[in-house]
Amino acid sequence: IVIREFAIEMVGGAAVGIAGAAALLPLMRRVSLPEPALYPLRVLAAAGVLYGLATAIHGSGFLAVFVAGVLIGDAAAPRKGEIEGFLGSLSSLAEIVVLAALGLTVDLGSIVENDIWFDGLVLAILLGFVIRPLVVGALLAPVRLNRGERLFVMWSGLKGAVPILLAALALIGGVGDGSTIYGIVFVVVLFSVVVQGGLVPTVAARLRVPMRRIDHDSTRLRPFRVGNGAFADGKAVRELPLAERAWVSAIVRDGKPHRVDGGTVLAEDDEVHVLCREADAPALQRIFSGR
Repeated sequence: IVIREFAIEMVGGAAVGIAGAAALLPLMRRVSLPEPALYPLRVLAAAGVLYGLATAIHGSGFLAVFVAGVLIGDAAAPRKGEIEGFLGSLSSLAEIVVLAALGLTVDLGSIVENDIWFDGLVLAILLGFVIRPLVVGALLAPVRLNRGERLFVMWSGLKGAVPILLAALALIGGVGDGSTIYGIVFVVVLFSVVVQGGLVPTVAARLRVPMRRIDHDSTRLRPFRVGNGAFADGKAVRELPLAERAWVSAIVRDGKPHRVDGGTVLAEDDEVHVLCREADAPALQRIFSGR
C-alpha cells in the first residue's frame, strides 16, 4: 500500500508539473502584464494552482511545483530577472524562518547527552564526501562538463529547508525516534551550511568554476515591422527560421491584435512582437524588414 501511494504521488505530481510548465510557458511568453511587479506574482499564483491540482488528484504538490520550476527555469521568458529576484528573496526568507524554527525547537542537551551529534556528524561526512559524489557523479556521466565543473557539482549539495521540514513532519506525526531523527537532521544541516557552504567560494576558485549570475534582462519582447519583400513577408510563422532562440508572441495588423499560431501568414506592415535576446535582434530585423 505504501509503495502504491508513493508511486501515485510521484507520477501524479510529475504529470501535473510537466503539464503546468507546458501551459504556463506560452502564457508567460505571449501575455504581457501592465506592471513588471506582476510577473513574479503570476508565477507564484501558478505555483499555488499547480500545488492544489496535484494534491486534488492525490499527487505530490511539492514535486509538481518543483518539476514545473525546473522546466520553466531553463527556458527564456520576459522579465526573467525580476521573477528570479523576487522568488529568490522569497526562498531566502522561507529558509531563514525554517532555520530559525529549527534552532528554537531542537534540544541541544539531548543531542549531546545521547551522542546524537556523533551520528549526525558521521552521516553528514558520508553524505558530503562519499554518497553524494558517487550518486551525482554517476548521474553526470552523460553530461558534458569539464572536470572542475563536475567535481564542483558533486561537492556543493547543500542541505537546508527540505530535510528540516521532513524531519519536523516525523516529529509532529509521532514517529518512533522522531526526536532523534530531528536532532540528526539538525547536525547534518549545520555541517552542510557551515562547512560545505563556507567552502563553496574556495572550492569554486580552486576548480576554476566562475561564480557569476546569469543575466536574463536582455530577453524581452521586441517589435519588428514586416517590410515589403522581406523574408517574413508572405511566410507563415512556422516557416520563420527562429528555432528555439525567439518566439512570436503577438501580431498587430491594421492597428488591431491578430491571431497568432504556426499557420498565421505575415503580411507587409504587420507589427510582430518577438520574445528574443538582444544579441538576436539584428538577425531578426533582417528577417522581418529585409535590412
